[in-house]
Amino acid sequence: MSEKQEPLTLTPRQAAPMVPMGINQFYAAVREGKVPSLRIGNSIRIPRKKFIAWLNGEDAA
Repeated sequence: MSEKQEPLTLTPRQAAPMVPMGINQFYAAVREGKVPSLRIGNSIRIPRKKFIAWLNGEDAA
């Protein structure tokens, strides 16, 4: 029996609908360091666990 595993990271377009802001505001928040993120080359990835902790108001460290 195999259970579908959630991805470890999200793209900004996948994460943005989870917060009350538009995509442009979300990208600005990522650039300003308000949203936990990683830059891999030209790609931005949002670590799922840190993002969920951030949404819950917890320390994302």
